Amino acid sequence: MARRPLPRILSSGSASITRSREIARTAADSATDVLHPLITVVRGLRLLAVSGRQKWVATPKERRGPKLFLGAACVLVVALVPYGPILALITVMGAAAWKGRERTPVRTGPDETETARLRSLYEALVPYFSTADDPEPLFAHGGDWAKAFDGYAFDDGGRLTRLQISYPAYFTDGEAAARSRIEQLLHTKSGRGREYHFSWDEEANRLVMTVLDALPTTIAAQRFVTAPGETVLGFTDPDAVSRTVPVRDGDTTVDASPVVWRTGGRSTEPHLLAVGHPGGGTTTLIRSIALQALQNGDVIVVDGGGTGEYGALAGRTGVLAVESGLGGALATLEWAAHETERRLITANRARQNGHPVPDDIRRPLWILLDRPGVLGHLAAADGRPDPQELLRIPLRHGRAAQVTVVLAEQFDALDTLTETVRTHTRARTVLGPASREQIEAVLGVEPHTTPPSEVPAGRGYVRLGAGPVLRLQVPATPDPYDDATSEAHRRAVLGLLPDRHSSVEAAPAREHADEGPATEQVPVAVDTAARSVDAVPVEAMVAEARPSEPLAKAQPAGAES
Repeated sequence: MARRPLPRILSSGSASITRSREIARTAADSATDVLHPLITVVRGLRLLAVSGRQKWVATPKERRGPKLFLGAACVLVVALVPYGPILALITVMGAAAWKGRERTPVRTGPDETETARLRSLYEALVPYFSTADDPEPLFAHGGDWAKAFDGYAFDDGGRLTRLQISYPAYFTDGEAAARSRIEQLLHTKSGRGREYHFSWDEEANRLVMTVLDALPTTIAAQRFVTAPGETVLGFTDPDAVSRTVPVRDGDTTVDASPVVWRTGGRSTEPHLLAVGHPGGGTTTLIRSIALQALQNGDVIVVDGGGTGEYGALAGRTGVLAVESGLGGALATLEWAAHETERRLITANRARQNGHPVPDDIRRPLWILLDRPGVLGHLAAADGRPDPQELLRIPLRHGRAAQVTVVLAEQFDALDTLTETVRTHTRARTVLGPASREQIEAVLGVEPHTTPPSEVPAGRGYVRLGAGPVLRLQVPATPDPYDDATSEAHRRAVLGLLPDRHSSVEAAPAREHADEGPATEQVPVAVDTAARSVDAVPVEAMVAEARPSEPLAKAQPAGAES
């Protein structure tokens, strides 16, 4: 049977309906554009009315009468003022237009990419935060990640910057190994190349992971605002310490959070040990400490590596010696041991006689020793005592004698440090790239952050005694005589160095066998202006410093107590 054609009205009706819809849509869009201001004002009036009604409902009944009276008085005043109703109408329309304006919708949840990241992180934590015996597990494969993640934040690139996790109470958060596994997993899944801080709240069963900002590396050596006996080791996170100091950062002055190390008679951590790999910044730290110590003290520098990094300090006022050879280092450290004994005897006699301690005893003496392991190896090969043995008296009794010892060593020579050095250097720093195990071996505890694989020079961690582990960035204090030093840093370091001695008497020439890596003779002298004595050789100072009678507590240099 042949198919009969459809009626004309049905075959051509679809095209007419389509054109009619397009015309209606165009007319509606045009009307919306024309009436957009009116729509905005109407929306604003509605919002104002809703807001007014909510405030009226929230007003106590005893206060509604006074409010009505105040409103009626305002209306009467507006009605009596010339052009008052017109101005009131314009004000109401303006407020309605502002209230009813279109706002960009605020995103209240993660997008698809961020949701996928959170779900992947949740699934990765399931094996660590769940057990088969848990009837209602918080972490389960295919579970709801929103119940476990209480808060989160992402950066513009879609990577996590903050995450708060609620974990089951049976998780062994008191064990360092268990916490370390979780931290390593979060670090890996959240993105490498950044440093994360982990805060464990064992009481509330919560873990907060935060991405830390990089510490500033543009702060150079300068005069810091500190009290006597305080030394700025570097700078840390703003929320880690409760103190700030003004510093110059380029051409601007900013408030930075310093790590302040307190020395002297009331210090609980009178001596410091800095450990790092080559190029980590331990020499920079010692140079920075030396520049600060020279403000009101005397400095002895022993460069075991013999690299000449401290040549700029030689001959400066307050610098008693800069030695890099084995013979000079032994003589200088022996004098320092006897000087510690002399200070103890003099201070004890002054107190017994009721006199104040002399000024030369109260003036701080700093012993800065870089790479003692190298000197120890040379001394063993030459049949001489280890220079570290001469540090026993300064380390044990230096706090009472205003003597501070700072040592710097590399990781590959940590086993060369004596037990006395390890016991009495309770202020510790680790600079340069290091693993969590290496940091724990030096500081005693693991840091609460993930150490990055690549860090700038002078970047590391510090722990003063039994305090918390803090991130540290040492101020840029390069060798001013190095060709690679920038002109700005060179001027900054040279500006902090004291003037050179007006008269320096060189020490007697030592035999060639006593010389270590040093290539030139370094004169040894004392500050004639500050100490009011003439410059003398190290051997003479050693002879003068020997006590005439035995000390009650301090033993002779090199003897075991």
